[in-house]
Amino acid sequence: MPETPSPADAQAGPDPRRWKALAFIAIAQLMVVLDATIVNIALPSAQADLGISDANRQWVITAYALAFGGLLLFGGRIADMWGRKRAFVTGLVGFALASALGGAANGEVMMLSARALQGAFGALLAPAALSLLAVMFTDGKERAKAFGIYGAIAGGGGAIGLILGGVLTEYLDWRWTFYVNVPFAAIAALGAISVIHEPSGTRNRSALDIPGVVLSTLGLVSLVYGFTRAETDGWSEGGTIGMFIAAFVLLAAFAGVESRLRAPLLPLRVVTDRNRGGVYLSLGLAVIAMFGLFLFLTYYLQVVKDYSPVRTGVAFLPMVAGMITGSTQIGARLMTRVPARLLMAPGFLTAAVGMLMLTQLEVDSSYPALILPAEVLLGLGLGTAFMPAMSLATHGVRPSDAGVASAMVNTSQQVGGAIGTALLNTIAASATTSYVTAHVAEATTKPAQQMLKLEAMVHGYTSAIWWAVGILLVSATIVTVLVNARGGGNQAPGKTLEGEAGSDRPGDEPELVPAAMH
Repeated sequence: MPETPSPADAQAGPDPRRWKALAFIAIAQLMVVLDATIVNIALPSAQADLGISDANRQWVITAYALAFGGLLLFGGRIADMWGRKRAFVTGLVGFALASALGGAANGEVMMLSARALQGAFGALLAPAALSLLAVMFTDGKERAKAFGIYGAIAGGGGAIGLILGGVLTEYLDWRWTFYVNVPFAAIAALGAISVIHEPSGTRNRSALDIPGVVLSTLGLVSLVYGFTRAETDGWSEGGTIGMFIAAFVLLAAFAGVESRLRAPLLPLRVVTDRNRGGVYLSLGLAVIAMFGLFLFLTYYLQVVKDYSPVRTGVAFLPMVAGMITGSTQIGARLMTRVPARLLMAPGFLTAAVGMLMLTQLEVDSSYPALILPAEVLLGLGLGTAFMPAMSLATHGVRPSDAGVASAMVNTSQQVGGAIGTALLNTIAASATTSYVTAHVAEATTKPAQQMLKLEAMVHGYTSAIWWAVGILLVSATIVTVLVNARGGGNQAPGKTLEGEAGSDRPGDEPELVPAAMH
């Protein structure tokens, strides 16, 4: 059963070291987000050095994605039960050791094992980090600032990873894209041990739901692998279809089991609340669009415009600046004053306008005239939307469920990333092939054939980006329809978000979240 809050904690007020704690939580979050893109830049060099075949190359990415995506709910519940500070530090130490193993890899097996271990410890670390913020920052205005910083890192970290990956690969060695995690983790772990104080009365002492762990892990692994396999083998391939069927059956069985248990791994009230459900769904869709954008813009700049890895990373900086501005200067300042949907929906619409500009890409498009303003709009929009989304995703949950609610944020992002990469890549590849077929007769000389190849690639990218525009519009619509709460403002005592939404079942324990958290 969940613990009851300690009277001493209630009287003591907010932890005076919470802002220092935020700095170390932010470092850890940056490390996890960086790792999602930094290895992509280094992959060609690592593949050549370690003799990894083209057929197995994808597993350097997939091994991490499967372990991370599959174990997130388990990691979130472990943080609730075991203590978020302990889970956070353990995740950091494990992630650092796995990163060192990857940097020292002498072959394919060692590399893939290191990536799987990184994913497993990341699945413990990520939800522990977000849930620590949820239980440490309970005042509305402070919560807005804290989640503004966290949202900026979550949104912009991937682009920073492209820059850092390019610099390390170009000027040092691909192994440093792994070794760089060790100092990040060491600083965050030492800082966490010294300054993080997790409020008492927020742990979940219920027994671990083993059937839920097994069904959710296998279901999420099947789902993520299904989309990964679709990208390489096709959507109609037997193994791909089999993975999707297995995922549907396992996740349906998981929902059935969770609805009958007194102490489930994922209490259904966490996801059936209209605000949190709307956030998880809209965030997952937005990540589909964002991952597709990173992929296509990276290839466009490097292959079509012939940018170096470092220059490509620097070219993403306006988007990072936009995300930081949208998250900390717009989202954080307005979150306690206006309903969350009035930040999230306009944010997704602004991002959609930026994405719409990129549908006009051509082989000779100007970076300053087209790509830069599009990136700024995308960054501002996504930063403004992600910030209240991160806060609202853990807003109004019982402290004993904060870890698993945080895990749902990461799960929606992870599944969204897998879908985005597979779906948009497939659309782009199909459009590229159609373009070549339609114009191949016109390309009679070698320069013309080379130009056709570039034009076909850009046509593929813009075709997929049109889909990304539509996906962002759907995200804005979902937010407008479902999300009706504020993203972090104070609320009258005794009136809970879950109570408003009617999501608590009869007989559930009373809410334990401080009123200020609402």
